[in-house]
Amino acid sequence: MNLQELQELADKDLKINDTELDIESLKTPQLHNKYCKFLSKFKTLQKQSETDYNRLYKEKWEYYTGKSDPSVYQLKPFNLKILKPDVDKYIKADTEIIKADQKLSYLNDIVDYLEKTILKTIGINYPNSRLEFFNSIKNLDLSDLQNMKL
Repeated sequence: MNLQELQELADKDLKINDTELDIESLKTPQLHNKYCKFLSKFKTLQKQSETDYNRLYKEKWEYYTGKSDPSVYQLKPFNLKILKPDVDKYIKADTEIIKADQKLSYLNDIVDYLEKTILKTIGINYPNSRLEFFNSIKNLDLSDLQNMKL
């Protein structure tokens, strides 16, 4: 499941039928559980991606500083001598690092979206129902939004 699919699912799930508020309020715990499971899954993927990124970063650091195993250089030669302050520039420009960073950034976006979707917003008390949540957002004015720590 990707971010767009999660957003579409949330749009569908978070619609409230104003004529059946009692039934809608009963859905809240089920929806909360559903999105908590998604959040848990994506936080696990996020942590795994962070670990993979850090491991890859170390490998690239060893490669660009000349400290990798000689067999690595036989497969992928690197004949430049880089000054220590410039190593980070080479690592950040490495295509594998860029891909790993993009993956991590995407997972961070998904986790952030899910945290907000399951009502973990800053500055708003946890509502008893989805209707109460939407009403609390409607009642916010511009000064409230500016005072929130986003």
